[in-house]
Amino acid sequence: MKFVIQRVRKANVKVNNEIVGKIDNGFLVLIGITHNDNKEIADYLIKKLINLRVFEDEKGKMNLSLRDIKGSLLLVSQFTLYADCSSGNRPSFTEAAKPDFAKELYEYVIHECENKIDNVKTGIFGAEMKVELINDGPVTIILEK
Repeated sequence: MKFVIQRVRKANVKVNNEIVGKIDNGFLVLIGITHNDNKEIADYLIKKLINLRVFEDEKGKMNLSLRDIKGSLLLVSQFTLYADCSSGNRPSFTEAAKPDFAKELYEYVIHECENKIDNVKTGIFGAEMKVELINDGPVTIILEK
C-alpha cells in the first residue's frame, strides 16, 4: 500500500465536473493498493498519516500533526501508483490490486480515518477524477509498507 501525502492549503476532487470532495488545510492523500495489502498494513499507514508531524508550530518548525491542527483529509484512490515502467514506455499495472479487493481496502481506510479525524472527504473509487490542489510548502511525502 502506498500513500502519497501532499500538505495542502485547499484541495478538491471533481467527477463529471462536480465537486465530490473538498477540504481546506490538511492532507490530500493518493492511495494505491496492491495484491498483498491487508487491514494491518492499512492500520500502520493510517497511524503514520494521522501522526505525521509536518505542520508548522508557532516557531515555524514542522512539529505538528494533522490531529494537532484539526486538519482535514481528502482521500483519493489511484491505482497508477503501482505503475511499472521498467520495460518499454507503456506502464504495466499488474501490481495494482484488482478493483473489488482494492475498493474494499480503500473503504476500510476511509472508515478508519473517519474514526480519527473530524473532516474526511473522498473521491469516487474507479471514477475518472480531476484533482485540484494548492500544495503547502510544497510538502509531499510517500508512505509505503
